[in-house]
Amino acid sequence: MHNTIDERHSKRKSSAALKRLIENDLIRRVSGEEYRRKVQRVYGGPKGALLSTASLLSLHVPLGERLFRTRKYDLRGMKSILDVGSGAGQIAQHLLKYSDPGTEIVCTDLSRQMLHRARLRLKSSRPEFVTADLERLPFADGSFDGVTCGYVLEHLPDPRPGLSEIVRVMRKGGRMLLLTTEDNLAGAWTSRLWICQTYNRQTLMGMLEELGLVCRQELWFTKMHKAMKAGGICVELEKL
Repeated sequence: MHNTIDERHSKRKSSAALKRLIENDLIRRVSGEEYRRKVQRVYGGPKGALLSTASLLSLHVPLGERLFRTRKYDLRGMKSILDVGSGAGQIAQHLLKYSDPGTEIVCTDLSRQMLHRARLRLKSSRPEFVTADLERLPFADGSFDGVTCGYVLEHLPDPRPGLSEIVRVMRKGGRMLLLTTEDNLAGAWTSRLWICQTYNRQTLMGMLEELGLVCRQELWFTKMHKAMKAGGICVELEKL
């Protein structure tokens, strides 16, 4: 019995050590401004141009669409939706498809080049595209009753200012779909590729609650993802 416990402990230590070896720690080694410039260069360059293709190959686009199609994250009734960190429009395409016809959709990103790519890819005049820093959103308090934030928090040295801005622009009772990279081995590889950090699930949930966002439900792409605790952190939150 003791050998089994010791073996499990040893495996956890080995996995944690490998994760630390793989994970990119630039976000913790440079100033916030220097890191922000690096992110803009990465996403404005060749790697950013391949983002939509990478999302398809990793199945994030079709699996993410399932959350909207099955109404696990239900867009019906929302009058205005903010898509934070729109990238190449991977989530925005689902918003266009599954929201009510009259819903206002606003797409923001730190990279002007990524928004240009999203505009070309979506081929729709419906969304408004706004170049914006998540920590300084150019919107009035309570502007949106829906927010999607997919794989953006990873690029914030401290997520609290950005999350506080999201809370500020959400209406009371507004709902957010949040997806972010978890601090496991798969997340470490994501960190290496996209120069970002990862999050501990319990720590992040505690932080969200402190900021006035209550978890309505944890979401998983498939039953297999849930069983294996894979696919990162995906939750629906509500502003109190």
